[in-house]
Formats: sequence, C-alpha cells, structure tokens
Amino acid sequence: MLWEFTVARASSGGTINATMLTTMSTSLHYRAVEHLGTRIVGGKLPTGHVMLAEHLEDELKVSRSVVREAVRVLQSLGLVETIKRVGIRVLPAHRWNPFDPLVIRWRLAGEGRGAQLRSLAELRSAVEPVAAELAAENAPESLRSELVDISLAMREAGRAGDMPTFLDLDIRFHALVLSGSGNEMFANLIGQVTETLTGRTVHGLMPEHPKEAALQWHLDVAQGIRDRDGDKAREAASNIMRETIADLSPDWEGQPRVFVPVERR
Repeated sequence: MLWEFTVARASSGGTINATMLTTMSTSLHYRAVEHLGTRIVGGKLPTGHVMLAEHLEDELKVSRSVVREAVRVLQSLGLVETIKRVGIRVLPAHRWNPFDPLVIRWRLAGEGRGAQLRSLAELRSAVEPVAAELAAENAPESLRSELVDISLAMREAGRAGDMPTFLDLDIRFHALVLSGSGNEMFANLIGQVTETLTGRTVHGLMPEHPKEAALQWHLDVAQGIRDRDGDKAREAASNIMRETIADLSPDWEGQPRVFVPVERR
C-alpha cells in the first residue's frame, strides 16, 4: 500500500543525504562524513574554519576520492562550502539543513542537545496534533487497526520496562500517524521524529517506565483515529507533546536559539 511505502521511505531519512550514505562504496566514506560532521556540529571545527583536501587525506588516512565524496555529502547538508584556491570552509549553523536526520543526530550527540530537543519538540507540537486529526479523517482502515494494536503493545512494553521494544513501537506509532494524515509533507518528517525518539533513548532522556498517562494518551490517539474522532485524536496528541515539553524543558534552559537571517527581496 502507498502509506506502507511512505513510512518505509520516510523513516529511513527521506532525503538524498541519507541515500548518499547508504550507497557509498565503502565504510571509509561513512567514517569520514561522521568524523567531520560531528566535529563541525559539535563546534570543534568552528564557523569559518578552512580545511584543505590534502590535509584531510592525511588526517583521515583515506584517498582523495573518499574526501571528495565526504565533502559532497557535507555540502548537501549545508555544513561546508568549497572555495576555489581557498579550501573547504565551515558554514554557520543557520546554513545547515536542520531537517536532515544526520544533522539532528549529530546535534543530539553534542553540546547543542538541549537546543535541538527544543526545536524538535516545538516542531512536533505544531505538526503531530494536526496530523492525528487528519489521520482520523483520511487514514486507510488497515492503518487505523494497526495503530490500536501498536498502542496496546506500547502499553505492555512500557509497563514491563522493555525500552528497546517500546522504542521500536513508538517510532512505528508516530510514523503511522504522520503517514496516515495523507499529507506527504508531514510524512516526510518521519526521519526527524525517529531521530528524536532514538536520541532521547540513547542519551538517557527516557524514564525506565513511561508514565501511565502517556501510555493512555497514545491509546487515545489510536482510538480517536480508528473511530474517526478527530477532536479526540488531536487532543491526545497535544497532551503527549505538552508532557514531552514539560519533561525536556530543563535540558534546554539557557540554550541559545538559532535565528536564520531573512534576506531582503
């Protein structure tokens, strides 16, 4: 089915950047991208820093072709630009692609974790309740049934403290809500939500046992979508995000925001 294809595609990242990484000929490319990407996003290579391809060859112990491919990926993410007869220059944060799952993953792993969590939580708060309401109106019947089954399995895994299983189910749940909305732009946020949920677990920001209220709200979303009750689905999704923000807000206290310059036309 179309929605199944959408979930599979979008949860993998849904961007050309993720595709680039998965089609690289060797793991050397991947390691080069990870090494440079994490250092740029983490601030070890600051804005304006210039790198030379020959120096990167020596530093990374890779060939020029590997460096070129890694730089091509970083350029597609907005992290660097190449300047003829100058080198590879690191770009400021407002030039990065904030929607790319790789950038999100690297930000969550660094000192900017709080700011990244805030941006993602605010994005999800704006989108997911609307997506839930739209899914109640538009989702295929098979998706509606699966959401209820997943929410019940989430409650079981959460109560048991089986967090790996809970994470897998949680990712699938939110992917289905976004896809079930019938809005392809919402569906293409699945990769970003996946990185958020995964990052919270990897970095120890999830409780050992999810709150009972949160488990019930997931079930309420699923039941609202199943029963075509858009108000119920939207309210429950809003409750989930309000609770998420309340839990995470201490992590971003004092973290600066990124203000993207608006060009005059």
